[in-house]
Amino acid sequence: MKAFPTNPLPRLLLAGLLVGIPAVGRGEEAAASVPAGPWSQWRGPLASGVSPDANPPVEWSETRNVRWRFPLPGQGHSSPIVLGDLVVLMSATPVGEAQKPVYDDAPGVHDSVPVTHRHRYEVLAVSRKDGRLRWRTHVREDWPHEGGHTTGSPVSNSPVADGSSIYAFFGSRGLYRLDAGGRIVWSRDLGRMRTLHAHGEGSSPVLHGDTLVVNWDHEQGSFLEAIDRRDGKTLWKVPRDEKTSWSTPLVVRHEGRVQVVVAATKRVRGYDIRDGTLLWECAGLTDNVVASPVFHRGIVVAGNSYYTQAMLGIRLDGAKGDITGSPNVVWRLNRLTPYVASPLLYDDTLYHLRHNQNVLVRLDPATGEFRGAPLRLDGIRDFIFASPVGAAGRIYVTGRDGTTVVLRHDRDNAVLAINRLEDRFSASPAMVEREFYLRGERFLYGIAE
Repeated sequence: MKAFPTNPLPRLLLAGLLVGIPAVGRGEEAAASVPAGPWSQWRGPLASGVSPDANPPVEWSETRNVRWRFPLPGQGHSSPIVLGDLVVLMSATPVGEAQKPVYDDAPGVHDSVPVTHRHRYEVLAVSRKDGRLRWRTHVREDWPHEGGHTTGSPVSNSPVADGSSIYAFFGSRGLYRLDAGGRIVWSRDLGRMRTLHAHGEGSSPVLHGDTLVVNWDHEQGSFLEAIDRRDGKTLWKVPRDEKTSWSTPLVVRHEGRVQVVVAATKRVRGYDIRDGTLLWECAGLTDNVVASPVFHRGIVVAGNSYYTQAMLGIRLDGAKGDITGSPNVVWRLNRLTPYVASPLLYDDTLYHLRHNQNVLVRLDPATGEFRGAPLRLDGIRDFIFASPVGAAGRIYVTGRDGTTVVLRHDRDNAVLAINRLEDRFSASPAMVEREFYLRGERFLYGIAE
């Protein structure tokens, strides 16, 4: 099994992020989490939604450029990752006879789906070549304690991989390390999460060297925990004064220090990855933080949109303690901000969706200034939960209705194609070499010319 892309240049660039070689601008101004391959973590190799070496198709349909379709067992909005010649994803399959519906009773619950079945939680590996199932590992069977939102899923966390192992975080159903053949190496039970409005779980783990970081923000005692990837033991664990958030942490290197940035309702915070020491914190976001932050030339960008809209550009130079209202906050935005889908940082442009709508916003990440008027993606007729991705000078935005709009990555962002598949999509795509992977509600699609 090959663990890296055949082109060595992306490997050298990614390795430079760890040792300080200037891969993008200054070496200390790039995301520091370095995956094992071209798309082996949430938001891709640079944690920005961009693949620096992929060149996927521009056009496809059910009868064109679909190399294979794999029928998915169970449910999940977990986004796929790639490890060597495998596409890896997580799923939850209802088992047994339907039981009397159990409804969520969380404060403020709405649009909730009752629990009617036990679920089998699984990790699956599918061949990139032919779409055949290579292995399927059952990690746990359980009766879900929450039903989730009508548009949600029982598994929305995405896995992460190193050169030989997969780390699958099922939240309340545990954290698992599997080898490349699907065998469980170790497992951890981190407790039971109680989410706001019983809307489910979704934060994904991040990996830096031998340190695996999990964000556990919920309604009853939140924390951030670092775990040794080799044996599953806790390296450090710090409490967080936070309510539920769904955002995935971001690992960055800045001023000679590697830190973990977590975006949440009360504060955006940075922690020293060595021991969990809180380095800085900044208020300014609002409830229900879902989108993951990004990092551009020393500036963390985090945003959300639920009751109100908010987005911040936070400069890390000299950031220490509570920096709310300080010059470290270089820009703020209170309109046209993202909600579920995470931003795409492509070169010097930040792309994100206004709330969950088919409106693409373009910003200068250094100043927060708009780059032209927002673009309405007329081909998409439903909400957008999947995060936009970019490769080969193109931007790909996938809506829940099965439509992917492809735009040119330049100042005009002309539409190149509008592609439709007969499925519904909430998971974010993965891109490797000349391939594009889309996880729908019914199928995993392998798209290639």
